[in-house]
Amino acid sequence: MAKLSRDDVLKLARLARLHLTDEEVRTFQIEIETILGYVEQLQDVDLADVQPTYQVTGLTNVTRPDEVIDYGADTERLLKNAPAIENGHIKVKRMLDR
Repeated sequence: MAKLSRDDVLKLARLARLHLTDEEVRTFQIEIETILGYVEQLQDVDLADVQPTYQVTGLTNVTRPDEVIDYGADTERLLKNAPAIENGHIKVKRMLDR
């Protein structure tokens, strides 16, 4: 089983921006070692005769053909209703502060 040092746990905590107590470091050290042990067990499984599973429900993607629908509205006529226009676009107030 993979041994995890206290420094390894502290490095993981720092990367995750977690502040751990000494008790939490000890707890996570044991728990992460256990998880890594399970992963090591998975590495030993023989998958030579197992086919990859891409879809377990048997469903396939349902798509429709792309069709261009012309609603008869042109840009100029639509922009005529806008209160403010700039460079062919509707001008609005800034939503985010800098």
